[in-house]
Amino acid sequence: MRRETLVPRDDWHSRVEALGFGFHTIDGQAYWREDACYLFDEAAIDTLESATDELHALFMETVDRIIRAGRYAELGLDDRAARLIERSWFDRDPALYGRMDLSFDGRSPPKLLEYNADTPTSLFEASVVQWHWLEDVAPDADQFNSIHEQLIDRWRHVGGGPRVHFAACYDNPEDGTTTDYLLDTCMQAGHQVQALDIASIGWSGKAFIDLADRPIERLFKLYPWEWLLSERFAPHIATSGTRWLEPPWKMLLSSKAVLPLLWEFFPNHPNLLPASYQRGDIDGAVVSKPFWGREGQGIVVLDARDAGRQAPFTVYQALAPLPVFDGHHALVGSWMIGDKPSGIGIREDNDRITRNTSCFVPHLFL
Repeated sequence: MRRETLVPRDDWHSRVEALGFGFHTIDGQAYWREDACYLFDEAAIDTLESATDELHALFMETVDRIIRAGRYAELGLDDRAARLIERSWFDRDPALYGRMDLSFDGRSPPKLLEYNADTPTSLFEASVVQWHWLEDVAPDADQFNSIHEQLIDRWRHVGGGPRVHFAACYDNPEDGTTTDYLLDTCMQAGHQVQALDIASIGWSGKAFIDLADRPIERLFKLYPWEWLLSERFAPHIATSGTRWLEPPWKMLLSSKAVLPLLWEFFPNHPNLLPASYQRGDIDGAVVSKPFWGREGQGIVVLDARDAGRQAPFTVYQALAPLPVFDGHHALVGSWMIGDKPSGIGIREDNDRITRNTSCFVPHLFL
């Protein structure tokens, strides 16, 4: 794994905009970068794929153990959330996708930092934008990226019903683009689709409905479960008849509170880091992470001198510094579509914490 400097395509702005990628630049700063790329060999890609597959199996086992032991309080979940989780798990409600964030330098085993299992973004740029870049810039190379094909195939198994609704906060360009992209893959799989803003979902007294008063039977929502459960319509979720993507059991994985349980169940696993609800359980530097949050929100690196610092609804994970290439801290986002590792996207930042302003840089392998 190495970072190479490149000359960007002269017309890259218009090329990515033609794909529907409207947030390539944020607040005047490039989010999409193609003045560099990350180059892997085939062995490194095989390592990432195998580690992602292994971690997925650990997560599925962890969900089952949490549910059977009723260990919801440790994850900050109440009885209402627990009942939704249990029903969706035992009903085998399918999942669509997720993104594992890994620290990987191309040599050592990849280390899991967290799992964005409920509302992961950076999907469109990983699936579509970097693939078109590869075809233009290095058509003889390859890329760990079957995301698009895997999504279409997955929708054939999870679509259900005559129509799939898609809801998001459409005033957020990244959320809107991600949701519209998933809607398009669902349509390519042969389903009828309908988009609406999350605020436009109504309640008929018996079912959730769209703006045409049609019952919402299957709903993809790019809206975190912890937010849904705080809405005034939350008491209707259990009786609505709506089937959700992502399903409620994903609440157990989307919270970083699952990390100490992973370490408890699979101690010293080569792809895991020590994690605990207590700062004092881990020697040396740690990363403090709130149970819930997106894009680096609330994440703080604590050195060994911060041993006494403690906060509620926080987990502490041993520090696994991101590898640094040419001054850039690189994070690998490894995508699961259904039960299959399907590709990666690289985010980089001058700081060691990856945030929503961190750049997306394409990759290839030989």
